[in-house]
Amino acid sequence: MTATTADERGTGELTHRQIMTILAGLLLGMFLAALDQTIVSTAIRTIADELQGLDAQAWVTTAYLITSTIATPLYGKLGDIYGRKKLFLFAITVFVIGSLLCSFAESMYGLAGYRAIQGVGAGGLMSLALAIIGDIVPPRERAKYQAYFLAVFGTSSVLGPVIGGFFAGHDSILGITGWRWVFLVNVPIGLFALLVVTRTLKLDHQRLDLKVDWWGAAALIVGLVPLLTVAEQGRTWGWGSGRSIACFVVGALGVALFVVAEWRMKDAALIPLRIFKNRAVSVTIIGSVVIGLAMFGGMMMLPLYMQIVHGASPMQSGLMMLPMVGGMMLASIVSGQITARKGIVRPFPIIGATLLTIGLFLLSTISADTRLWVVMLMMFVTGVGLGNSMQPLILIVQNAVSPREIGVATSSATFFRQMGGTIGVAVFLSLLFSTVGGNIQSALSAEAQSPQFRQAVGQALQDPQIRSDQAAYDLVQGLADPQGHASGLGQVDKDSSVINRLPDTLAHPFQQGFADSMAQVFLVAGFIAILGLLVLLMMPPIELRQQSAMQARAADSAAAGAAAGAAATTGGGAAAIGTAAQAEHAERARDAGAASTGSGDEGVGAEPAHADGPRHAAPDEDVRQHGALDDACRTGAAVSAGHLLDEVSENDPRGDGYQPKHAAKE
Repeated sequence: MTATTADERGTGELTHRQIMTILAGLLLGMFLAALDQTIVSTAIRTIADELQGLDAQAWVTTAYLITSTIATPLYGKLGDIYGRKKLFLFAITVFVIGSLLCSFAESMYGLAGYRAIQGVGAGGLMSLALAIIGDIVPPRERAKYQAYFLAVFGTSSVLGPVIGGFFAGHDSILGITGWRWVFLVNVPIGLFALLVVTRTLKLDHQRLDLKVDWWGAAALIVGLVPLLTVAEQGRTWGWGSGRSIACFVVGALGVALFVVAEWRMKDAALIPLRIFKNRAVSVTIIGSVVIGLAMFGGMMMLPLYMQIVHGASPMQSGLMMLPMVGGMMLASIVSGQITARKGIVRPFPIIGATLLTIGLFLLSTISADTRLWVVMLMMFVTGVGLGNSMQPLILIVQNAVSPREIGVATSSATFFRQMGGTIGVAVFLSLLFSTVGGNIQSALSAEAQSPQFRQAVGQALQDPQIRSDQAAYDLVQGLADPQGHASGLGQVDKDSSVINRLPDTLAHPFQQGFADSMAQVFLVAGFIAILGLLVLLMMPPIELRQQSAMQARAADSAAAGAAAGAAATTGGGAAAIGTAAQAEHAERARDAGAASTGSGDEGVGAEPAHADGPRHAAPDEDVRQHGALDDACRTGAAVSAGHLLDEVSENDPRGDGYQPKHAAKE
């Protein structure tokens, strides 16, 4: 395996083979994070039983969620300043260390602490991988490669439950408790990813002399920790409880402080507020939040439906997700190829949101008696919608900002989509469990009058298998009392697996109650998806850039070198100044490439029309004055011009206040 770098000409352009070699390491890193979430969610019940901490299992999820969400924008900003390769290697290392520690956990609270360490690493694996692709691949070609990331996401959602179920189902593997392999499996994958990334990924990086926004990071922690905690724990605490209200108040205060900190830090902010002036960015991020809310909520319900209503095991429910995964991968590949060939990207999120809405409304019609093939067809439609939505939105955000801001833009989009997903899961789980009791009661009342149901209750009370299962027997006893059907509802709410141990006749009303509640969740998610569609319809016209960030930096270096050479040859005369001005103008034109983004914000950074048509500047483009350069050219002040050229090329090559300390190979 050889090091991958830009071609010998220094253009920053990589071959397909070089890109695929780099991509292998990035995909391994992303696979770590995506697989871990699905494996742990499958095995968490077994882990909680082993560590005797069932009441603390939610904290294992919450700790990971908090640290990974907070770390995401930090990685984006630090990657822009210090280089993404270093940060990506750091993220993998922290994730592997956290995984190893998790495998030695002796209590649920200890496991939660180690999962928090894992989350610090996981926060960078997703966003940095997408940002690195933005560095090495032009936007128009990028859609083809981003389809691989979606394939990894989909594959992990299928493999995770299968692998997690396998490990959780074995008492011991190679002398180690089965569930501990849920975390140990990450170690060899992570070490291999470290090796691949170290040897293949070579990026030119200009370190920017910007302050790290630690105040913004602190405010973000103050805001998100209580909000994410109440999102996970609010259903248990009660949304109106004192603890929940305190979390909401502190969280709101933290978010307000974060906005103030970002406003004061300007370009050095963790999430620069000025990027939201770009219409393409603001529409995309708002759309990502809304679509993420509907997407994660809907995806979370489907495995529950398969397991509770159709009696599937976690492994089986993972395999049953294949139609959705297949739809996601197919749509992502097709949209990526069309984008690469035609340069078209704007229609795909709109098509995706439309299909997602249709799929969710179709799923809102499910019942306990809906055939599986029908449900899977609905899942396929939903998957096609997701495949057209997820990656194009990231691509649009990356294309809408200048190459130097790809990291912070990518992490911001990922961060807000995660927040939307977190809110969606919390809201939809709350909706599910707040309605399921009433729906089960209605189904029981309807079926309890039938002779078949009463006969099934009597037979179940005499069944030796039921009598040996205390939970099932207690539930059947509750059903035997016509006035006491509600007595078993609390038990089912705590452990739904008891439903699958009942005779079919007795299980059906419980399955129907859950199916009705899940249908309500899908209905609400469908209306939220409509809102996302309306937001995405406001997307301005998009024209994708032809250069990657690496190519843009290489062009900058070449222009600066040519200008410096001309200055040395002419003694700093007006011709050299003209060369420098042309290089600077080319730089500004590329950074303002949101001609490509079609920002639609008139009057912001606009320039006069050119002979070959209007050039729309990016809304976040700085309006810079070059009076000194113009004066030097007019007067021929060679000495002054020479000094000015040196200042521009060495201290501020971009002319926008960013001052790179040095350029280095990562």
